[in-house]
This record gives sequence, C-alpha cells and structure tokens, in this order.
Amino acid sequence: MQREYHKWHSPNLNRDMELIVWGHAGARVIVFPTSQGRFFDWENRKMYEPVREHLENGWVQIYCVDGVDPESWFNGHVQNGDKAHRHLQYQDYIIQEVMPFTKSKNSNDFCIATGASFGAYHSVSIALRFPEHFNRVIGMSGVYDVREWTGGYMDDYVAQGSPCEYIAREHNHDHLEKIRNLELIVAIGKDDPLFGNNQWLSQLLWEKGIWHAFRIWDGNCHDWPDWEKMLPIYIGGDPG
Repeated sequence: MQREYHKWHSPNLNRDMELIVWGHAGARVIVFPTSQGRFFDWENRKMYEPVREHLENGWVQIYCVDGVDPESWFNGHVQNGDKAHRHLQYQDYIIQEVMPFTKSKNSNDFCIATGASFGAYHSVSIALRFPEHFNRVIGMSGVYDVREWTGGYMDDYVAQGSPCEYIAREHNHDHLEKIRNLELIVAIGKDDPLFGNNQWLSQLLWEKGIWHAFRIWDGNCHDWPDWEKMLPIYIGGDPG
C-alpha cells in the first residue's frame, strides 16, 4: 500500500506543515486529527487498516493533514478573536495549499472531509464555509460549538469557526444551496456527552433545509475502536 510523506512551509500559517498520503487513486479524503493532534495520529492508530481494501483498490486516497489547535482554540494566552483568526488561517491553508496539492497528485473530483472528535469539528467547520470544495463530510463523535474554548464568548467573527453558530447565522441563499449539495454524515454515540451538541447541529441543519444523515450508535462510541467501525461504513457507503 502506497505511503508518502510531505512537508512544506505554509505562507498562510508562516510555519512548516506536514502530511501523510495513503493510497494511489480514488476519492480524495482529507483527514483531520483529533484535538491538538498531528498528521501522524491516524497512522499511529493504524486507521488505514479498516479501509485497506479501499486504498489498495484505488477507491480512496487519504491525506492526513497536520493541525494547529494549540495555536488556535486551545491557546489560553490569546484573546478569542485571535483564536478564531488562527483557526481561519488554518482553513485557508487547507483550501489554498492542501487542496491544490491533492489535485496535483490526483485528478479525482470527489473529495471527502473526515475526522473524529475535534477532527470531526474541523471537517464540518471547513465544509460549511467552503462547501464547493467537498462532496461528503463524515463527522465521527464530533463537537460543533467552540464556546468551551472561548469561555462561552460568541460573536460574528468567532461564529465563522463554530459550526452550530455558523449555520444558524447563515442566510445567504446561494451558499446554503451549496451546503445542501453536501453529503453530510454526523455519527455519535447516544451515551456520548457530546450527543446533545450533535442533536443541536442536526436540528439547525434541518431548520435550514439541509438534508443530512444523523447516525446514532449504541453506547459512548468515543474512542478509536469505535471510529475504526464507523469509517468503512461511511467512507464509501450510501449516507442514506
């Protein structure tokens, strides 16, 4: 199974960023790490194994990107606006640098954003802001409100990086239509403390007429063995 490592200096972030590519062809899958995680998290957890068949057959190609969470929402030494600013810079890095890189290696037009826990947050957050770049979004055991990291603070700028607030405040018809074209999959354990937040996101999406698959799993389901089960179901299956 093909594996590549890449590193470059990001103009958007003014720092070096790294990523790992698994596979040789197929739908491009952008994988975001868990909270304060790194590009090698999924490799360390062998998360490629549940989808080995997909990778070897050229059905998907996985791009495990690096993160800057300690510089954004988890940075306790800066103001909330600065946290949001760094997060939005990170999204610009993904859209303006990582996405063209993936297209230079793989011309497949179908692109999936996915991640678990805070990686699910990143997947949904960026797909809601830039829906034209993605086709499917798989959020596994995610959190979709950043108030925990802002001390409860919220404004229009911070809301750009807080999916529940972002969708609640979005009224642009054309942009909402682009979001409606996404295959949104939200998977959560019914005993996960984040279940209520996931319900809230689902409710907000329905209120905006955005179809999505809200998948409730038995138990807590907020750990790597659970995500190993979720990933092959949603990465290539019918979200309906």
